[in-house]
Amino acid sequence: MSDAVPDMRELGSKVSNWGRWGADDQRGATNLITPERVRAAAGLVRRGDIFDLGIPLDSDGPQPGGARINPIRLMSENGQEQVLPGGYRWADDYVFMPLQAASQYDGLAHVHYDDRLYNGHPGDSVTVKGAAFNGIEHQARGIAGRAVLLDIARLKGVDWLPAGTAITPEDLDAACEAHGVTVGPGDILLFRTGYRRKFLTERDPASFMAGEPGLGLATARWLRDRDVAVVGSDNWGIEVLPGEREGALFELHMVLIRDMGLTLAELLDLEELAEDCAADGVHEFFYAGPPLKFTRGIGTPINPLAIK
Repeated sequence: MSDAVPDMRELGSKVSNWGRWGADDQRGATNLITPERVRAAAGLVRRGDIFDLGIPLDSDGPQPGGARINPIRLMSENGQEQVLPGGYRWADDYVFMPLQAASQYDGLAHVHYDDRLYNGHPGDSVTVKGAAFNGIEHQARGIAGRAVLLDIARLKGVDWLPAGTAITPEDLDAACEAHGVTVGPGDILLFRTGYRRKFLTERDPASFMAGEPGLGLATARWLRDRDVAVVGSDNWGIEVLPGEREGALFELHMVLIRDMGLTLAELLDLEELAEDCAADGVHEFFYAGPPLKFTRGIGTPINPLAIK
């Protein structure tokens, strides 16, 4: 283990938000998105241009099968063989999919350790019925406000970062300086690794899911110091994989979700937005990404928008 990689449990105790918004809190860091901050963020809409950050919900997505599959959409009616008054015909469809198959939020019941979820809620309260605590429905007011894009791939001069590349606090600082932007309380931080571009170039779900560039453990302190409300990326798991500690799995997930109460936005498409930010030099914007209100849900599909 590198001396630069902090101990997960020690780090988690230092950055913990447990009790910060009361013993019964089930929203976590999205409490930092206050009405005052949303009102201020609305002033970032200057051109009225909207950027779609969601990936398509279809069979050509990044899921290779196994634990998660790409969405399956089926028709229940197509208008054929219908005999209705006035010639009226109708079509309808439905979908079967993991709630975290495409662009999505990891909710606060997604991971836990030592038998405790975020804010001390019991780990065994997640049952076949879903999450009795920290379900995604507690984010139902929506996630909207000031967002910042840190384009780490562009900063490094590559189309995409290689799998296993750990993004450091120094990388985040360098991106902030290069982009002329700051990250502060209640912000939604989006960082680009170029991994969406990798998938669109190679169209290889197995390669895409085999590992990824992402945040290293040390960035948890950076995020906590700035009181970031939500973290999102174009990779599929936010953190670097393989991880920084041999034999460990998703340690940053456990710190960010279980200890800090951070909702994570994964599998975003940041390509068009990144090109625009590079062109106009503006890396802050209004973000709107409401979750779907699945009661007791662990996660939810989203179609987030950036508005400049």
